[in-house]
Amino acid sequence: MRIPKSLSLRFLVSAALLGLAAESALAQRLVVPGTGQRDERYGDDFEDEEWTYHTNLPKASREQDGQTRDPLGYSANGKWKESPKRGTPEIVERVAPPAGGLPGSTGALSMRSQYAGIPNRPMRDGGQDDLIFNGSYVSVNRSPNVVVRVFVPPFEEWEKRTGTSFGFRISATTMITEKKPGLRIFGGGTQKKSETYYPGLFIQYNARDARNPQESAVLVIRGQDSGHDYAGPPITPGWWTLGMSVTPDGRFHYFARPGVENLRPQDHVASHSPYGYRALHINSYFFNVCNGDTGQWSTPWIIDDPCLHYGDTAANPPQQAFGPGGIRR
Repeated sequence: MRIPKSLSLRFLVSAALLGLAAESALAQRLVVPGTGQRDERYGDDFEDEEWTYHTNLPKASREQDGQTRDPLGYSANGKWKESPKRGTPEIVERVAPPAGGLPGSTGALSMRSQYAGIPNRPMRDGGQDDLIFNGSYVSVNRSPNVVVRVFVPPFEEWEKRTGTSFGFRISATTMITEKKPGLRIFGGGTQKKSETYYPGLFIQYNARDARNPQESAVLVIRGQDSGHDYAGPPITPGWWTLGMSVTPDGRFHYFARPGVENLRPQDHVASHSPYGYRALHINSYFFNVCNGDTGQWSTPWIIDDPCLHYGDTAANPPQQAFGPGGIRR
């Protein structure tokens, strides 16, 4: 059936208005990372000249060989800790920020990994280390959000391997329904269970090869509602501001902007409910350093001024500390 032109025009106008309304509604629901009430207890500016991290090598590699190798690494200020599951980068140290960083900043954090799997046993299949912020358990009703400045080094300093090199992630908790264990003859059934998952932003390097004549880097979002990762905007060398927020509907919102200026609504990259989950709480934020696990050093990564904010601007910040547990991919 052919639709009359008048109705077609009316339909197109209505559809356009609905689209604008949907975009406006999303904008109203978004919380821009770095806005709201900043909680200084759950951030680190690395300005203390005595800032120190005790790596306590050899590091943990419970994910690969079941070994935790206590005591785990920790920062002297009590804000950072090693993952018992995968360990911490071999180099975690305070450095002077590269040029173009936050105005007035005199300290930043450098991270670099050599054996990103089992200490001194390169597996050559890729690996990652974790540096976890030892912070706060926050309900998504507070619209928690985290922002960090990341220095992306010149391409000549990168590990020459196509793949993930850096990650900025949040540990979140939801409730899922699963089948009860037991014999089928008794009818089975379901039960509720707490599930922890780890959305985030990765930076992937694309090495020069026959199909890729020019090396490049790209932001990778983890992940879609289906759980799949996908490539976002390109990343260029220099300082970047990255952020993530979680709104009371349990959705994650990802932001990125070149430079060190505060994030804006137009820096929104994507919004998802990764794995189809609705987040109830966030448990921590953390950073990954990845390499090919060949015994060669990873790309050097530098961060500055990571901090947690509350988008609801409520006066009473949470008091419960992060619970135990490692970080997984």
